[in-house]
Amino acid sequence: MKPSKIEIVLKNLLSSKWPTFIWGPPGVGKSSVVQKVAKDNKLALLDIRASLLDPTDLRGIPTVEDGKAHWCPPSFLPSDPKSKGIIFFDELNAAPPLVQASLYQLTLDRKVGEYILPDGWRIIAAGNRAEDASVTFRMPAALANRFIHLDFEVSFDDWRAWAITNQIHPYVIGFLSLRGEALLHNMSDVERGFPSPRSWEMVSDILKNTKELPEIKDVVLGAIGESASIEFFGYLDNAISEETIQKIIKSPKDTKLPKALGDQYALIAYFSSHAKDKQVQEAAGVLLARLKPELAILLLRNILSQQPKFALNSEVKKFIKEHKEVIQ
Repeated sequence: MKPSKIEIVLKNLLSSKWPTFIWGPPGVGKSSVVQKVAKDNKLALLDIRASLLDPTDLRGIPTVEDGKAHWCPPSFLPSDPKSKGIIFFDELNAAPPLVQASLYQLTLDRKVGEYILPDGWRIIAAGNRAEDASVTFRMPAALANRFIHLDFEVSFDDWRAWAITNQIHPYVIGFLSLRGEALLHNMSDVERGFPSPRSWEMVSDILKNTKELPEIKDVVLGAIGESASIEFFGYLDNAISEETIQKIIKSPKDTKLPKALGDQYALIAYFSSHAKDKQVQEAAGVLLARLKPELAILLLRNILSQQPKFALNSEVKKFIKEHKEVIQ
């Protein structure tokens, strides 16, 4: 299931009290989807790494009152009966069996011993699959049967939409627009670094914060592995420069546009990530008529997702009128 679909499903499930479990490989953005659902619905998010819990952590510590034992629940569990939020048990199946067993009552009955989970809270968990070369323990059937299970699939289109919104470096978006199907997420060699949405975000930060090419190469190699980094730097050696992009922004009618498809994707990514800039918006309107229709539509949708008022641009209106058959 694509991340965008999982997001919709999770939002719909907030109206029920049934726990949900998201299965997927490492580094693909499972926790990011849960964070977005919580933020969009104005819910508190309690992120608990199940693999770090002790079997007794959820039940709490006993105290003696009037000759009877009473259990003091852990302070990290929500106590305000009017509060609303999501408890997110990440890496749940990386937790030892005894820890997983301690979750039985909380996930199904919404209580642990004397503690009762407030009505406004929902439970979501996530974990890697056994085939993902991750540390996992078999989930007991009794616990698995307490969850609605969703399989997380990597989607380049969903990732690109996220990357534009989160200011991922245009070179990363441009390169993966060419090689995303093979290199957005590739676990063929997981001995060290390997390509994943998480590690490409690392590469983006490296490009933004490191100026010296030798140092960039060493660090990128450590993030995405040798094979992917060789291809990526082969792309960078001939990639469109920011200086050229600025020339296009200043003179969008006359400046020669790049011919390489990867450079065109990088150009679109740059424009999309700077969509709040009015000069960029004006230049983008002009480029709609100069780019191939499929690329122009991508540029249009990317900017509209950031700046809906871009639709009022005269060039945009003209483009939409001419291509209304293919614009949905």
